Amino acid sequence: MARRDAQHYHVYVVQLADAVWNNARFRRCNPGYVPGMPFVYVGMTGLDPDLRFDKHKAGIQANTFVREHGLKLLPQLYEVYNPMPYHAACEMEVELGIALRERGYGVWQA
Repeated sequence: MARRDAQHYHVYVVQLADAVWNNARFRRCNPGYVPGMPFVYVGMTGLDPDLRFDKHKAGIQANTFVREHGLKLLPQLYEVYNPMPYHAACEMEVELGIALRERGYGVWQA
């Protein structure tokens, strides 16, 4: 089993379809959403982000919003940070979500 301090963890961002805004829970978590900005899911994983996205879409350890509304990965928003140790990825997941919300994105995090 891999050690948690190994440099193989990743943050990732998935673009969500506009229909996610119809979900009241998603809207409540994004009071500062700026109309016209993208909707995204921010996560972290020990897998390659492409594989993790495929698992979400297949319903394997999936976030409901990604499974139902996930369109594609947005590597331009996260590639610069990867890979990193486990604890750094945990922190970066939160920081990236906050930064995107501050820019007006609609964001969901697990």
